[in-house]
Amino acid sequence: MNDQVRVWYPYVGANNPCPPIRVKTYVVPPNQYIQFQPLDLPQFTPQEALRYGTLWPALFSPYEPTRGSEGGEVTS
Repeated sequence: MNDQVRVWYPYVGANNPCPPIRVKTYVVPPNQYIQFQPLDLPQFTPQEALRYGTLWPALFSPYEPTRGSEGGEVTS
């Protein structure tokens, strides 16, 4: 897994009427770890920056969908 992804194991009660979701994941964005912009931070080229959505590789966070277009889990 990506180091930006965290795992959470929620409490599953005995009287819960819904099917339990035993493992949940969430992403912690990289900007939470950078307190200020350091000097001479490496940069993407303009074409790469447009593709990745940020100028700085340190702030890039890839989006990996966990659900399919129909709302179910991705089975890849």
